[in-house]
Amino acid sequence: MSWFQGHRRNAVLVGLTVLLPALLVLKSLGGLAAVGIGYAQDRARIEPRVARLQGLLDQASLLEERSAVAVARLREVAHGPEQDSSALAAALQADVRQIMDSAGLDVTNSQVMPVRRDESFEHVAVKLTISGSLPALNSALMDIAAFRPLLLVESLDAFPARGQRRAGAKAASTQNVTAVLQVMTLRQVPL
Repeated sequence: MSWFQGHRRNAVLVGLTVLLPALLVLKSLGGLAAVGIGYAQDRARIEPRVARLQGLLDQASLLEERSAVAVARLREVAHGPEQDSSALAAALQADVRQIMDSAGLDVTNSQVMPVRRDESFEHVAVKLTISGSLPALNSALMDIAAFRPLLLVESLDAFPARGQRRAGAKAASTQNVTAVLQVMTLRQVPL
């Protein structure tokens, strides 16, 4: 006869005494394994992000340089967000009138148009009615194209000036036109 058969109660108590700590140890090991698997999954998810950030840090000086170039180019194309739209519209009107006067065109009417807005820019426009010679109009359009920040001609309707005399060689050589011109500039929208 074995000791286990003769001492069943003691054998059960000894078995439970050994089994309960073993179960607690197994449960603890299972919990640690779950935490380790969770950490491994988090690491696998985070490693690409860290690599991207490290790449950005490695290229920080190049990115700053390119950003400065982009800002400079943007300043050639659009006005900054620090400028007020109404003040920009008044300045645009004055600048375009000056361009027309310098080219030898007469501005008979100018009107600031309502500001239009999209995601990144406000469109500030001025509509002008001008009259003068065709070469003067060409010169004014070239000056508008060279202006910085960029001026865009949204619309241009030109037609021969009314009441132009056709008599004489000088009148025939200079074609006078009347034009309705809408010029626009861009303003960055504040973030």
